Order: sequence, then structure tokens, then C-alpha cells
Amino acid sequence: MDIPAIAMLGFFSAGWFVLAGADLGTGMLVPWLGRDDGERRLVLASFAPFFLGNEVWLVATAGVLVGCFPALEGELMSAQYPVLVALLTGWIVRDAGLWSRGRGPGPRWRAGCDAAVTCGSWTVALAWGWLLAALLTGRPYAPATGPTAVLTALAVAALFAAHGLGFAALRLTGPPYERARGLVGRAGRPWQSFALTAVLMAGLPLVAGTALPLAERAASPATLALLVPALLVVTPLLVTVQAWIWHTFRHRVTGPSYL
Repeated sequence: MDIPAIAMLGFFSAGWFVLAGADLGTGMLVPWLGRDDGERRLVLASFAPFFLGNEVWLVATAGVLVGCFPALEGELMSAQYPVLVALLTGWIVRDAGLWSRGRGPGPRWRAGCDAAVTCGSWTVALAWGWLLAALLTGRPYAPATGPTAVLTALAVAALFAAHGLGFAALRLTGPPYERARGLVGRAGRPWQSFALTAVLMAGLPLVAGTALPLAERAASPATLALLVPALLVVTPLLVTVQAWIWHTFRHRVTGPSYL
């Protein structure tokens, strides 16, 4: 049962990078895509229907890691504690900015929330790059340091931003769309850029996962025999709901959302 468990871990982690990477990458570019309050509202509306559903994939990834690989989870959590603190802090700041933007008075409040969304998104992307640097260099039990860690974190963050840019070119209208389209490139179609970055984003956790001793740190056969069938039942429901959300909100945004 360890092979299906590893496959589920790879599936959920790759799904999170592709789906949540789109809203995080767009959040990283809010100040550039939206030059005034109205345009920034439009940028946020482009991923507002998706970000909560996308976060479920990260929760599912963590659940599989804790349930099916508890020994490895404990080792990674303790070894990568500073990285995880940075990642969770950025996640909380980003979500707080999104939820608070429309609940305070005046343009200064909204500008502060937009800054929280941007800074939080960058923090999450850089934290993931920091974590992946440790995994890709074959040292998962200590935070990565030195020029390799810095360059990897910046490269991963740049990939997040490129992925968000492709998503923005698919979702936005008006001047924000023109800015996104200008960076994506007018040759070809916007979905081609998004598809390319989606493949690269999905490959990040899969390649990094090869550095982890997943088979050796798997839970007992009895535990896996209980958890893996449950995951196989829940996964189609998660995929169906996610597909419904993306199909329902597939059209370009023309106005602000509930955020």
C-alpha cells in the first residue's frame, strides 16, 4: 500500500502547486497589474472564487503526509521549522488581506490589505523555494543555506509569478489584461503560457520528492490499508468539486468580487 500512498502524496502536492500557484502568483503581481483601487479589485476578483478551494489541496497534502508517513512528517517538521513558520506566516497574512479588504474604511485600509496580499504571496512563494532548495540538494533534514538556497528560492518565486501571470492573462479584462498580456507575449494564445508553467509547477514537488525516503518512512501496513482506500474514495469528489468551480468561473472577470 506504500506505492498508492506515495502516488496520492505526489498527486495532491502537484495539484496544489498548479492550482494554488495560480492565485499566489497573481497575488504577487497585484501592484503591477492593478495601478489603482478599481484595477486591483479586478485583479483580486480574478482568483477570488478559487483560492479557498485551492487551499484544500495543501490540507490534503499535509493530511497524507501526517497519516501515511508520520515518522517522515515529524522529521521534516522539526528540521524545516523556520521555513514552515515563514510559509504559514505568509499564508495567514495573504488570506487576512483578502478577507479584510472590503471590511474596513477608506482607500488607505484597502491599500494596506493589497500590500498584505502581495507580501504574503511573495513570502509563501519564497518559503516554498527555500524548502525545495533543501529537498533538491538532498538535504531534507536541515534548512538550505548559502547561494544555492537564495537562487532556488528566487527561481521558484519567479516561476510562481510567471504562472500567475499566465492565469491573469486568461482571467482579466481591460488595462490589467493588457499588462499581463504584454508580459506573457502576444505570440500564441494565453493558455499556452499557463499550460507550460503548469507543467513546470507540477514537476517541482515530484522532483523534490525523490529526495525523500518515502517508502522507508511509510506507516504500518495496517494503517495504510485503512487510509489509502479512504483517500481513493475522497479524491474523485475533490477533483469533481474543483473541476466544477473552474468550469463555473471560467469566464473573464469584468467587475469586483465579494472580496
